[in-house]
Amino acid sequence: MTEVAKDLQDIGAETDRPSLWRHRDFMLLWSGQTVSEIGSAVTQVALPLIAVVVLDASTFEVGLLTAATTLAFAVIALPAGAIVDRRAKRSIMIVCDLLRLLIIGSIPLAAAFDVLTMGQLYMAAIAAGVCTVFFDVSYQSYLPSLIRTEDLMAANGKLGTTQSFAQLSGPSLGGGLIGLLGAAGALVADVVSYGVSMLAVTGIRRREEPLPAPTAEEPLRHRIMEGLHFVFSHPILRRVVICTGFGNLFSGMTSALAMVFLVRVLHVNPAMTGLILAGSAIGGIAGGLFADRLATKIGSARIIWVSMLVFSAPQVIAAAAWEGWGALLFPLGWGITGFAFMVYNIAQLSYRQSVTPPALMGRMNAAVRWVVWGTLPLGSVLGGALGTLIGIRPTLLAAFIGTWAAGWFVFFSPLRHMRDIPQTPTI
Repeated sequence: MTEVAKDLQDIGAETDRPSLWRHRDFMLLWSGQTVSEIGSAVTQVALPLIAVVVLDASTFEVGLLTAATTLAFAVIALPAGAIVDRRAKRSIMIVCDLLRLLIIGSIPLAAAFDVLTMGQLYMAAIAAGVCTVFFDVSYQSYLPSLIRTEDLMAANGKLGTTQSFAQLSGPSLGGGLIGLLGAAGALVADVVSYGVSMLAVTGIRRREEPLPAPTAEEPLRHRIMEGLHFVFSHPILRRVVICTGFGNLFSGMTSALAMVFLVRVLHVNPAMTGLILAGSAIGGIAGGLFADRLATKIGSARIIWVSMLVFSAPQVIAAAAWEGWGALLFPLGWGITGFAFMVYNIAQLSYRQSVTPPALMGRMNAAVRWVVWGTLPLGSVLGGALGTLIGIRPTLLAAFIGTWAAGWFVFFSPLRHMRDIPQTPTI
């Protein structure tokens, strides 16, 4: 038996523990999220098409609509975390699914009566975004109370895998539904997906442990600052946020330039670009499937910096792609990026959930998301500017190197002296 085969056999042997496949409540959460993610991926395709095809929107209006879908993450993520920490997270998730069902459902209904306007699309995008912020912060904060700490890697891996699968299959499903039902009619799939998610979460039996009542009514601003202080005073969480923020900054640069690089530098047929860019989702699926096994073999804490500095290193080959058969280097490098980032995200999320006290879980997740998502649009702008100034390929190469180099922030932290994630929250 070769050493590689022996290692793979060891990975399988070391993960022999009670399976989450038999955990009823987790399976309900996971299945509901899977259906919801696929439905949301359909909406990502259908919503701008409604603006363009049904309402004849301008390029600027479509850009505003795209910005409206993510506006809530920048505006209300921090207060959302403070609110989630004071409420039953399962109940928040159910209410958010119901509200998103009604909000998205209003669009095909208005289109059917020929009263749909761009104003309604903007309002629906913003309102659904607000619900998504509350739902995402709640479910990431709810998961640690649903399963054992040692199962977080496996659970986040499953959730990450289906997220990547949705990114891969959702646009194709959306295209088919648009052809069958029209752009507005395709949104019915997302409406149904929110209904399925709501029923799944409602069916979860386990309830959260009641949090201790606050000694006094603290101002919202104080609670927000408490969450930010926890994240940025923690010697490892601080480095994880900086690493993820810089990683997303450079990832935003690569995302902004990928399509331009394929079409204008590699001269790839536009019809093939979607297939090539699917390499990232395929890599993400693989990363989600193997993250728990790799963490068992390498160490659930150590895998955080290994995924960035070792697994992601070959991604630079994407920038070396050339016209013709050499273009295959791009999806290969893109897939490596997807694999490494998925393993990293699963590992760092599991670490955050493990070390954060339950009373601060919502604010921690909101604070982290507020920071790391904020660098993505900055990266897109920076990528476009540098691509214009120094060229697309040099900028793409610099962005891939920058993404890899972000891993040094977590390497030069107490994390590199740890093998595994601690099993109890610490401050």
